[in-house]
Amino acid sequence: MQKIKKIKDWFLDTKLGFFTFMVVLFWLKTWLIYLTKFNLGAEGAMQQFLLLINPVAPAIILLGIGLFIKGRKSYWIMVIIDFLLSLWLFANILYYREFSDFLSISIIKTSGSSSDNLGKSIAGITKGTDFLAFLDVALIIILLIFKVFKIDPRKLKLKVAGLIEVCAFCLLGINLTMAQQDRSGLLTRTFDNNYIVKYLGLNNYAVYDSFKTAQTNAIMAKANQNDLKSVENYIKKNYIPPNPEYYGVARGKNVLVIHLESFQQFLIDYKWHGKEVTPNLNKIYHSSNTISFDNFFNQVGQGKTSDAEMMLENSLFGLQSGSAMSSYGTSNVFQATPALLDQKAGYTSAVMHGGAGSFWNRDNAYKSFGYDYFMPLSYYQNKKGYYIGYGIKDKLFFKQSVQYIERLPQPFYLKMITVSNHYPYDLDKQNQTISKTDTGDNTVDGYIQTAHYLDQAIGELMTYLKKSGLEKNTLIMFYGDHYGISGNHHKASAQLLGKSSFNDFDNLQFQRVPLMFHMKGLKGKIDHTYGGEIDVRPTLFNLLGISDKGLIQFGHSLLSKNAPQIVAQRNGDFITPTYSKVDGRYYYTRTGMLIEHPTKKQKQELGLISNTVTSELSLSDRVITGNLLRFYKVKDFKAINRKDYNYKKEKSLEKLKSAKTTLLDKNKGKSTEDLYKTNAPELKEKN
Repeated sequence: MQKIKKIKDWFLDTKLGFFTFMVVLFWLKTWLIYLTKFNLGAEGAMQQFLLLINPVAPAIILLGIGLFIKGRKSYWIMVIIDFLLSLWLFANILYYREFSDFLSISIIKTSGSSSDNLGKSIAGITKGTDFLAFLDVALIIILLIFKVFKIDPRKLKLKVAGLIEVCAFCLLGINLTMAQQDRSGLLTRTFDNNYIVKYLGLNNYAVYDSFKTAQTNAIMAKANQNDLKSVENYIKKNYIPPNPEYYGVARGKNVLVIHLESFQQFLIDYKWHGKEVTPNLNKIYHSSNTISFDNFFNQVGQGKTSDAEMMLENSLFGLQSGSAMSSYGTSNVFQATPALLDQKAGYTSAVMHGGAGSFWNRDNAYKSFGYDYFMPLSYYQNKKGYYIGYGIKDKLFFKQSVQYIERLPQPFYLKMITVSNHYPYDLDKQNQTISKTDTGDNTVDGYIQTAHYLDQAIGELMTYLKKSGLEKNTLIMFYGDHYGISGNHHKASAQLLGKSSFNDFDNLQFQRVPLMFHMKGLKGKIDHTYGGEIDVRPTLFNLLGISDKGLIQFGHSLLSKNAPQIVAQRNGDFITPTYSKVDGRYYYTRTGMLIEHPTKKQKQELGLISNTVTSELSLSDRVITGNLLRFYKVKDFKAINRKDYNYKKEKSLEKLKSAKTTLLDKNKGKSTEDLYKTNAPELKEKN
């Protein structure tokens, strides 16, 4: 005891001793959280060692600020810094659990565009053990309050404090050097934030992300027409013409895009306790009037739904960090599908969405895309019980949308964004018509209930389209925007799929989402071509007979016989019919077997695919971050002026009153609203 007291008096009761104690606690806590809360995939002695030491240098540098201050204030400065670092750690634990990624400056900046259900979503994914992120802070505060640590009023010599900071920066340099040796191009060629955190730590990732954000802003300021040349050359060199067999089969037809929120491909034909989860979509999927793709993948990054929309409308990838629609939707020039269809084929365009118009900056980005109308939550009745999570329930949303659909001038390009199948997959009892799954994972088990509800809403919409006559002259496209079950639920995913195990390769294949084109008289089939959301616009234009030659886009028509079938993931992974890459490892796509010792030929093939993926992601990023389309002129296309668009309800409704070629006009003013039948319990008194 006497020895312990001497150590305490000699070291712990000094400012330097207190500082050391805090650094050690923070270091061990962070390392433990790395191991238990994140799936960083540290393999081998080097990666494990770097994962162990990377929290140390940032902790010394940041907590060391307190060493330059004298008296009691220095202690509390260190505690406050420790708390802020712990809060950053805690926030990333929650974000990573749902999105398998880390928070970025761009995501934080756009977090204001959220829904009323955000707090509930956070509560739904928070675990008690997450608060261990604050354990060291609580312990330090208790020790200070009960004076277990004595306050050392002396000011630490400036030379000593400075030397500690210099040593910490040297340690940081050693960390970075070792990381670069283990993975060359770590900070210049990687698209996966997991790598940055694994090698350099969460706090250094924050610095890296801040630098990249500032660099991106600088790129736009300096960009000029010459920066577009390499993009143009790549596009021209890799252009693949559409399939003439399908070219123009839907020419002049209305286009109705149904956005299936968080809907994964495995739900098609999936049964739970003998009951089909999605009977209506199953019927459409197998219809002789439907072209369905069963190897179609989502390619989203941090922007999730907004990334899917960016690819859908522009055939440009979302960004490595944040949401392109949120960060660049207001400032950038685009040559998007709505504007192209308007100027090339006289289409009216609209988006209907029973959620907040500001979410993902839609109310601004859609103007840049050239949408004539945007009808968000303010256009819909929102009575008690109508709203769930991120917008009006799908059945109520579709029914209320009829009044606007029948007033849209034809041909129209209409996107309808559903929301009921959005995390946290929470459906009120009166709408539950299928039981939850029993994996024991609260995040997963409600998923098929909301998917089943969405499918019922789709069934009601399809009945209306048939009764109203719209089905005859409309190409209906269904697509899933991104996964519903993230990569942090391997055990539950294995149970859902009836598999004994579920690894990172399985999760990559789990990124399949539906893509279906349905139209009366369309020569239907289930197409096994591999593709992703970047390919949607070229495929749609193939069917509509709209030339996309000369456009800056990175997708190809999935109907083309020469489709490249390389599906890039936003983090640099990829899927092809032969090979798949995930987390730096290569697999045979058909068998899932790891390629441990690739042959010389395989190395060449894998190298070419990897170069294609890296090139397309980099060039697409360059287009968006440099706002390069402002320099690009397309024949017969006039750049969009955002000032020409106004989405206020009164303005839109007034404009629609005098619209011609509408369904209402065709029916001589007789509304089709009564043709829409729904079993929505919220409306049972009216039906």
